Amino acid sequence: MNFTDEIVQWYLNNKRNLPWRNTTDPYVIWLSEIILQQTRVEQGMPYFYRFLEKYPDVSSFAAAHEDEILKLWQGLGYYSRGRNMLKTARLVQELHNGRFPDSYNELIKLKGIGEYTAAAIASFAVNEAKAVVDGNVYRVLARYLGIYEPINSTRGKKTFQQAADDFLNKKMPGLHNQAMMEFGAMLCKPKNPACDICPIRLGCVAFNTNAVAALPVKLKTVKVRERFFNYFLVTNGDTILMNKRGDKDIWANMFDLPMVETDTLLSLEELLKQPEVLTVFGDGIEATEISPVHKHILTHQRLFVRLIKIKNQPLKTHENWVKINVHNLHELALPKIIFILLKNIFNL
Repeated sequence: MNFTDEIVQWYLNNKRNLPWRNTTDPYVIWLSEIILQQTRVEQGMPYFYRFLEKYPDVSSFAAAHEDEILKLWQGLGYYSRGRNMLKTARLVQELHNGRFPDSYNELIKLKGIGEYTAAAIASFAVNEAKAVVDGNVYRVLARYLGIYEPINSTRGKKTFQQAADDFLNKKMPGLHNQAMMEFGAMLCKPKNPACDICPIRLGCVAFNTNAVAALPVKLKTVKVRERFFNYFLVTNGDTILMNKRGDKDIWANMFDLPMVETDTLLSLEELLKQPEVLTVFGDGIEATEISPVHKHILTHQRLFVRLIKIKNQPLKTHENWVKINVHNLHELALPKIIFILLKNIFNL
């Protein structure tokens, strides 16, 4: 058997029973593909079921409020995915009267759907002959063909897409794409791939040249930014002062707490003397409690977050600050780190 046949046969014998593989509904496939971007299957599965239960079709998704989507998305990270999904659903409702498109040319025009996702939905839903190239496929092709071109370079992307197109079984593209992705996820893994049981290892350049660990190559272009977030917990009876974030920066349109960002980690005494803090709370600020510093890792940012409980009520508030009853906190869309900081205090 050739490369493609071997991988498809391996897939048929070893594939996981995942719910989105039992449907040709482009909406359900889209739901699974977006949720699983940058997310492990084990982590994304509960979210997939929750979203599908609450929004069984694109029309119900399109009718949702952004706060509802972000709340349901809470803990999954990359919140822009959830916001873009809502934009996509509303666009489908408007342009396609609630019928989720299933052709590549229609899909690629939608917000939040790129070449990979469009190819995946089109091939899985209607067997359109479009080769998918995700992280798993990049890895399989780089190792098998011995491609050292960086996968995140312009030339590399063209090289790998061409290779994927050349290998594509045009008679059963959906099955072929599923097999390639599963093979990379389950056998040709980033670390400790199962080369000893790999059915294509004899033809694999990386295996035969002892270069498995070196491939694929990726350019390191991302500079990680360090940020220091000092959150203030201000309560008054059963109310807590919350901040509704704007639509810029991280966690757009979600709720966190009043916060002062500093260039470095300041001592509590230094922090309370900052002009931004004095403007809000005035002199004689009394901090009754301070949490340990939590490190929170995002794709391009490393956050150092702490929570300071302030006894004083603010003299001046921001237009985005709102008083929320603590019993309603569980209804808000909170960034994961804020949920962690508050859950033990308010039994969320």
